Parts: sequence; C-alpha cells; structure tokens
Amino acid sequence: MANQGDWTCDANDAVQLTLVQPGEQKPVTTDIFHPQFTYPIFGDDEQVFGYKGLIIRLRFATHDLRTHIHISYDEKFTAVGDAAAVDLNKILKEWVAESAFTKLSDYEGAIQNDTQAMSFTPPGKLIHSYKSKDRNYEIWAGSLADTAVRKLLERAQVFIPFFIEGGTPLVLDDPEWTLERWTIYFIYEKVTPPTPTASQYAFVGYSTVYRWWFYSQPREEDKGVVKNGAFPYPEELQLSTLPARLRIAQFLILPPHQGSGHGSQLYNIIHKACVADKTVVELTIEDPNEAFDVLRDSSDYHNLYQDFLKQDININPNPYPENTGKRRPRLMPTASLIPTQKLTEMRAKYKVAPTQFAHILEMYLLSRIPHRKRASGGANMASLLIKKHNANDEDDRRYYWWRMLVKQRLYKRSRDILIQLDLPDRIQKLDETVTNVEEGYEALLTVFDAREKGRATSVPATSDSTDEAMAAAATVAEGATTMRAKRKYAIEDEDDEDEDDENEEDRSARTEAAKRPKV
Repeated sequence: MANQGDWTCDANDAVQLTLVQPGEQKPVTTDIFHPQFTYPIFGDDEQVFGYKGLIIRLRFATHDLRTHIHISYDEKFTAVGDAAAVDLNKILKEWVAESAFTKLSDYEGAIQNDTQAMSFTPPGKLIHSYKSKDRNYEIWAGSLADTAVRKLLERAQVFIPFFIEGGTPLVLDDPEWTLERWTIYFIYEKVTPPTPTASQYAFVGYSTVYRWWFYSQPREEDKGVVKNGAFPYPEELQLSTLPARLRIAQFLILPPHQGSGHGSQLYNIIHKACVADKTVVELTIEDPNEAFDVLRDSSDYHNLYQDFLKQDININPNPYPENTGKRRPRLMPTASLIPTQKLTEMRAKYKVAPTQFAHILEMYLLSRIPHRKRASGGANMASLLIKKHNANDEDDRRYYWWRMLVKQRLYKRSRDILIQLDLPDRIQKLDETVTNVEEGYEALLTVFDAREKGRATSVPATSDSTDEAMAAAATVAEGATTMRAKRKYAIEDEDDEDEDDENEEDRSARTEAAKRPKV
C-alpha cells in the first residue's frame, strides 16, 4: 500500500479564496488569497488526507459575496479498511451554505447575468466616505434585525474560520429583540463597473458590534425616591434607551485590502458612534488579538494625544509636600502625581475602557520623559534604584514615578497571584513585567510620536493624505505587535486585561457571550 503521507496535503495551501466579478464573456477573478487558519474546519493539524493536487476554491461575488465551492484534485485515495479520503463536502457543509454547492456553470451564469447587480447598494445606511491611495471607499451600517444586513453577514461569516482565530459565526435566528442589539458595519470600495450591468461596489471588510447592558450605581439623590409615572408602562422598554457598553465582536479586513488604513477608518467610525450615543458608557473589545491591539492603540493614542497636550498632562516630579515635618506616607501619592479627576473626566468623554485608557496614558506619560532618561535611552537604572524619588534631576524623578504608577496598576490587577509569592519574588515579577511593558510601549511610541509630531508641523491634511498617514503608521506598527504583547509576559493574569474591566453582570452572562465571535 502507498505511504499515507503521500496523500496528505496542507489545508491552508489547498484552500483558495477568490473574489470574482463579471467579465466580457464569463466571470473573472479580481483577487485570490489563502486562509490564515483552517483548524476549525480540518482539525488542529490543518491537514487533509486522501488527495493529490487538491484545490478547494471558494468563490465570492465582489458585491454581495454570493458563494460557490469548487473542489478539484489529480488523484483520490482508494479506501482501504478504515482508511478513506476525507469527505470534503460533508465537512464544508457545516460552514458554508447549501446554496454554494451548485454547478460551476450555474454559478458563473448567475454572476455574469445578474440583472440586479447594477442597482446593488450595501445594506444599511451610508455613514462615511473616504479615500485611500486614490481609491474611493464607503462605510455602511445597519441593524442585524434588517433582513438584507443579515443575509450579507451570513455570507461574510464564511471568512471567520479562515481569519479570526477562535471565532465563531453569529447566531442569526435569534429573537428580533436580540438581533436589534447588533450593528453591522460594512466597508465597500466604489469601483468602475467592469460591464454595463455589473455592480459599482466591491466588498472590503466588516465589523460586528453589540450593546452590552451596563449596570450603573444609582446616584445618592435618587436612592429611595419613588417617582410618579404610568403603570403599567405605556410602551415597551427599548434596549437602545438603556445604558450600555458597546462591544466590538468581529473585525475583519480582507487580505487584499490590508495595510491601506481601512482598519483605522472602521475603528474610528465605530468609536465616533459610541461617543455620540448618550446611552453608551464605553467602547470595549471582545477578546482582541495582538494585531487588533496595535490598531486600537494607534487610533486611541491619536484621539487622545491632542487633549493630553492641551491639558498639559504630565507626572509631578515632587508629589510630597515640603517641610511638613511628617513622615512620608507609605501609600502611592497617585493624586499628587497625576491629575486623577481631570483624567477621569477625559476617559468618560472619550468612552475608552479603564484598562485601555491606562495603557494610552502610560504611553503618553513615558513619551514626555526625555529618551535619554528612559531605560531604552541608557538611563542609569542602578542609580535610580538607589536614589528613587530623591534623584537630583526632575526627569529622573518622573521616570521613577512612572515605573511606580505602572507597578501600581499591575499589582492591583494581579494582586491575587502576587500575594502568593514571597516579597523578593513579588518585587522581581513586577520589575520584569514593568520592563516588558515599557519595551512594548517604546516600540509603539516610535511610530505614534513620529506620526503625531509630523501632523503638528505639516500643512492641513486632506482625507486622502490623512488616511495614508494612518495606513503607514498602522503598517509600521505591525512590526511592533510582538512588543505590544510584552504587556502580558511576567504576570499571567494580565492575559485577561482586554476583557475591558467587565463587571459582575458581564461575567454572569459569559455563557451567552460564549457563542459570540472573537476579534
């Protein structure tokens, strides 16, 4: 019998994803790319047994993502005992709609002769237009309760197992009140139709966002107060009127369009919608990956940077009052180091989750310390360890207090783990983690500060040049992704930091959220 290894192929290579549009005589391919993952479909090894020269081609119409699967191969393994070739149709039907398994000729005919393509517009409402690299793009948004939005999302979700690690498709047959919690954002490129009857829209990416009820403590003046009102309530309670967190679940830009600033455009539009909605308390992310963390940091840093400058946010190098004659307190003088009340108001204004706001603030405060006074610039760490807040130079003292502020945050988040360690080990763990955090910040600041300072000295940017600047920053920042992850190395509990400080109500509802997709 032939070696079974000869009949095994890499699923990531075998799967081809293509975007197609009408041509002069038959549909033509505009883009072709391979998946990043296939383990949700073909198992952890991402291998397919039983074929030679296997190609699993998934075609998507560029405008409405109408899907087709075509499988071809040179040879198929002849079953011997329990050894048989993988039943590809059976496996793929768990992920792709039944309508995708039609004859190739029927699919190509439907694409080529689609009389409705010319009048196609993305579902929902047009909320933003922009340019990137001299190409025109639009962002559309709609409720998942909209049938057209739901239909397009159902097709777009085929990309989830290929590009969103650990992601699962949304359940689209939920009750309407649940579907209304979701807003779906689609990015489309506005193109010149290839034929007179073809569509002028080409799919670029999408994101799903949902409202997560937020419990807020009643104000003191409202406690125990009975208010007059109709009973029973004169109308149904609307979820859109209740206080909520807005949470990004899925977020995907197709590979042919990555590196052009579309992710930043989409994130910023979602953030603006969050800020504009008075019922939304903050924007959070559901289980972000490292690449999304970099994109989010880049956008949030840019959004907050000018306000930090305007408010002159910095570390007070002399937090202890002079000549008090009293012993200095053991507790961190946080309120004397940074303007905590002002920062609380800024966080509420921009609706950034607490942990994320802390990261952006820490990066900004680090950037205000001269590079030569930081570890990456050759600061004398041994001297700083001895002199601490008594260092002669103001910037040395700022740097000492910066590290103490980061340690304070890390300790609060990981206290249950750290208190189990002996004091020397606890101190070592915190030092290691702060060093890793700082290295991650330095990598990102190289990009972020160059971008912000460049904007401050340049002429007013057009939407096109602004987007290209964001794209360039995002592209360079991708190289800092592994450094960004250093936030989480030394204290394992930091892996949970991007749950965005969920409250008890959030945690009790994680069983429902378990079916939600991940970024």
